[in-house]
Amino acid sequence: MLDWIRRVTRQLRWGEEALSVMASTFLFVAGAVLLICSAEKLIGYLAGAASRLSISVFFLAVVFTGIEFDDIVLGVALNLEDLEDVSLGLVLGTAISFTGIVLALAAIITPAAVRVPRDYLAIFAAAPLVLAAFALTAPLTAVQGVLLLALFALFLGYILVQEFRRETPTFRNTEVRGETAEGNARPGGESFSDEIPFAAARKRPGWANLGLAVLALAGLVVGAAAMSTGTKGILQDHGIAGTVFGATIVTVVLTIEDVFLTVEPIRKGVPAIGIGNVIGSLVFSVTAKLGVIVLSGGSIAVGSDVLRWHLPVLVTMTVLAAYFLHTGRLKRWHGFTLLGCYVAYWAVSFAVFGGVPVES
Repeated sequence: MLDWIRRVTRQLRWGEEALSVMASTFLFVAGAVLLICSAEKLIGYLAGAASRLSISVFFLAVVFTGIEFDDIVLGVALNLEDLEDVSLGLVLGTAISFTGIVLALAAIITPAAVRVPRDYLAIFAAAPLVLAAFALTAPLTAVQGVLLLALFALFLGYILVQEFRRETPTFRNTEVRGETAEGNARPGGESFSDEIPFAAARKRPGWANLGLAVLALAGLVVGAAAMSTGTKGILQDHGIAGTVFGATIVTVVLTIEDVFLTVEPIRKGVPAIGIGNVIGSLVFSVTAKLGVIVLSGGSIAVGSDVLRWHLPVLVTMTVLAAYFLHTGRLKRWHGFTLLGCYVAYWAVSFAVFGGVPVES
């Protein structure tokens, strides 16, 4: 009788563990799917809003996609749940992935002409140096967190002013506006607006598109929250090291979202959203994202490996990416070069540094 009770107890425990694993995995996958679907909708809404309101689509892209609301929610939630190592791995992992995966795949899949102002490229290339400077003052405290947020606010203000001052705002051309020099009608009576990217979104009122873009952002936030809950369950169920999970699996899922937000706009003729996503996201990651995480959970210590290896790689890859953008055209060999650097980075990281990008 006693043996039977023990067997039943073990079976019940196994059933509870199996259900817990399934629930955590479902939440993580469902959150990831919601993130990607919301990202797809967001692209169209931004293109439509820029077209109807005559707003720089590059600036809208920096605000709506560069400011990664899903990453903020995910990073803060992980930090509040005592998963600081995961959130820190997320910061550095995503920062390096913007050039090593996102921009690399964009160049490989959709080579295209890109004309980015030199001042924007200079900011993009120098942004990782900000993270390096603050890392030297570690542990990071609330004071540094506020300063990081202020730096990103200055970046947004600068982009806004420059876009309004330029006679031709970045990427605002006939493709983005959906117009031609001769008008909006073709000789056969067909409307050019029916062929331009995201034609349906461009037919809606501009403010309606902005409102729908906010709803798409809400989807990103909900998806991030579901991922956060699923992450904690997966760590507990499988005993995976937090930082490694944050820098690999979580980063990969969030990178898929950014790849979509970069490749699809370029492929559909709205490169401003794709390039704005890469530039805005990287600047955001090394300033405001880290600042919010610091403010949400107190001081954060940075390991010595960050200064000796991970940050130099981030600086080098970002400068290389800025040079490729400076040439005026993303080519496939640019993408393969960046992707090769990223693969080499992770190979060395796991072989020499144990795959832990940030220590807390």
